[in-house]
Amino acid sequence: MSVRSLPDWLEYIQRQHPRAVDLGLERVRVVAARMGLPRPARRVITVAGTNGKGSTVAFIEAIARAAGWRVGAYTSPHLLRYNERVRVDGHEVDDAALVAAFERVEAARGDTPLTYFEFGTLAALAVFAGADLDLAVLEVGLGGRLDAVNIVDPDVAVITTVDLDHQDWLGAEREAIGMEKAGILRPGLPAVLGEADPPSSVLGHAYRIGAFAIRAGCDYLVDRFDDHWVWREPGCELSLPYPGLAAPVQLANAATAIAALRALPDELPDTAFARGVREARIRGRLQRFERDGVEVVVDVGHNPQAARQLADWLAAHPAAGVTRVVFSALADKDLVGLVTPLRPLVAGWWLAGLAARSERGLDARGLAERIGGVLGAQALREDDVATALRAALAASHAGDRILVYGSFFTAAAALEVLEAGA
Repeated sequence: MSVRSLPDWLEYIQRQHPRAVDLGLERVRVVAARMGLPRPARRVITVAGTNGKGSTVAFIEAIARAAGWRVGAYTSPHLLRYNERVRVDGHEVDDAALVAAFERVEAARGDTPLTYFEFGTLAALAVFAGADLDLAVLEVGLGGRLDAVNIVDPDVAVITTVDLDHQDWLGAEREAIGMEKAGILRPGLPAVLGEADPPSSVLGHAYRIGAFAIRAGCDYLVDRFDDHWVWREPGCELSLPYPGLAAPVQLANAATAIAALRALPDELPDTAFARGVREARIRGRLQRFERDGVEVVVDVGHNPQAARQLADWLAAHPAAGVTRVVFSALADKDLVGLVTPLRPLVAGWWLAGLAARSERGLDARGLAERIGGVLGAQALREDDVATALRAALAASHAGDRILVYGSFFTAAAALEVLEAGA
């Protein structure tokens, strides 16, 4: 086999299965067994959910590292570089380590077809297995029950939120989606549920298998004060700084992360919780930039629940001037549900084409056909996100705000422009 670079490998693994998604664990388990993969770390936390997964992973990672633990984190999708998906001790794994891991997967799989995500998951587990980790934090890619990450038995399973997304794969109702996510729970082990009213399917499954449910608003509570907040459960009370990550929902994500770490049989110092909550960072979650007095905010929100959370944040933090939006999304999303919550708070919209970045992306005309009736004459069109962002900046004045959201692809295109200093 010729020597492949990381970009070569990524192109290669994209072609190794006829479908982008093929849910099921049998093929992944077969290859993992051939690879002889051991447990990826001394402790494992698996995180599923509709929204909040990446942020919750970031809080868990930051808190555990503040306690002196060596932590591996596997997340998806990435924004700018594939390396973002696999972190060890707070650093993205380099190309050489990923190439070596891909080579191991390829050597073991034989004629077993693997999807891009399955290939990447096995590679990440191989990296972690050789990294002498105290904790591995694994983010579920899609659903839970049949997601490749679920071949690993966690010490603690986390479900952040359950809402409508990926209905073609997970079901059309919240109860059905919840049941898929509940597939990561394990008998007799902690199951942290990050919303106060999870679907009955999640609770029912936890009780049926004997998982130990730890529920937000019930088994752990949050009290807010002007300059701090308090996380508490019976026998424990933590006084904490507010998260460095913006948005009201990040308090819930931080609280869920704390519950997950508290559910482990290991004790972490109070100082680690405070430091981790304050220092946790993740790209594309209300990430802020400033251009000539105009605030630009980039968010990966790509479903109606995330849009409602964005609307709550805009309402709670109005700009000095007006707010404009650069929006683009994938064709299989609930586009009306994505824009409707923000419509009363926004003075103008730029609809940007995404077809060049994803086979599921719409061009600007297709986007306008789907949601133009909701937004009306205020919606303008541009070929791509970069052009739309520059047009929105040109129309804005000091004190105004531009929000870019709708997809990971949308956020990535904006970050390419903004992090280059444009």
